[in-house]
Amino acid sequence: MASGRRSGALPSTAATVDTTPRCRPGRRRFRLAVHPPPWDRIARPMTERVVIPIAEHRYDAALPHVPESPQSPVGRLLDARGRRLHDLRISVTDRCNFRCTYCMPKSVFDKDYAFLPQSSLLSFEEIERLVRAFVAHGVEKVRLTGGEPLLRRNVERLVEMLAAIRCASGEPLDLTLTTNGSLLARKARALRDAGLRRLTVSLDALDDATFRAMNDVDFPVADVLDGIEAAAAAGFASVKVNMVVKRGVNDGQIVPMAAHFRGTGHIVRFIEFMDVGASNGWAMDDVLPSREVIERIHVAFPLEQAEPNYTGEVAERWRYRDSGGEVGVISSVTQPFCGDCSRARLSTEGRLYTCLFAGAGHDLRGLVRGDTDDARLAGAIAHLWSQRTDRYSEIRSSRTEGLRKIEMSYIGG
Repeated sequence: MASGRRSGALPSTAATVDTTPRCRPGRRRFRLAVHPPPWDRIARPMTERVVIPIAEHRYDAALPHVPESPQSPVGRLLDARGRRLHDLRISVTDRCNFRCTYCMPKSVFDKDYAFLPQSSLLSFEEIERLVRAFVAHGVEKVRLTGGEPLLRRNVERLVEMLAAIRCASGEPLDLTLTTNGSLLARKARALRDAGLRRLTVSLDALDDATFRAMNDVDFPVADVLDGIEAAAAAGFASVKVNMVVKRGVNDGQIVPMAAHFRGTGHIVRFIEFMDVGASNGWAMDDVLPSREVIERIHVAFPLEQAEPNYTGEVAERWRYRDSGGEVGVISSVTQPFCGDCSRARLSTEGRLYTCLFAGAGHDLRGLVRGDTDDARLAGAIAHLWSQRTDRYSEIRSSRTEGLRKIEMSYIGG
């Protein structure tokens, strides 16, 4: 065990359960006060309609600085806080067929909402070019997101193109995709054949009524479960299942979700409800801390903490003591992980964001569609990342409540 880490093993009784995770660089231990912090009442009422400008003018984005004589990439790039660029998340569409209340509430994303026109979207060839530039700087993991990425026509063709890219080590990219599962049953085999290595499915409840209420389009949970089974049959041996936990809404589904997927090889990850964007009505009272999630599961299925798979992994890993698999918790609110965040985010129309909670992006599409060659494109990316200082979750407070932030559906979480 690495020095400075505490054992994550849980005691045998829930009454004395110690869920304090081992420390890792840049990450704080769970330290949840008995009384909520002074900003716990921060909220954006769902009854207030949020007006979001049309498409291209929705978020600020300037052309990045392009160095005149850029240095050649060396396969490793650090930001101003010493954090390595390792992961790239790419939103391939801003559209979704769900209207989850914490992400794309109907009060904002209704029939009159102006999504991006097709001409604004990065083409597959433009995405491939940008990915190669990021890989030259050391990116090894690429995740395709949305919106709902399976709504992007022929997305498996993009998967095939990206699967052909090799990291500096010569190994294939760790290429993965996050989906709501609604189209997975019909797409799983094609995605696997195209070279997709891993899948994550968003599923917020097993109870059908709860799930239909949360996706707000009356979509049945059975169809998502069928998609997960189809993925397993196609060769995705271990699907990650993400559940956003909202207190008083679906927290009663924590143990049923753990029980359902225990022993299947699939891994459920419980995510704290986050204050992303300006439309989801976030309030601290709605956040169920990950510590409580682990305590609830431990009562039914004893747990012990597992080591992270790699530096910068967002999920804290907990395994069942009886070898029934594992679960994870993602604790952006109560246990910020800004200190080792290694992720860059590329929006549907090619804007680079260096933080999930950013308010402005950088227009890489303008460079790609201009006369910028590959060397100068890589130089622009290096300049942007080297200036990065983001740490929103570490400074979250009443002072950050009014900051303008991008919507989760736009950047893909």
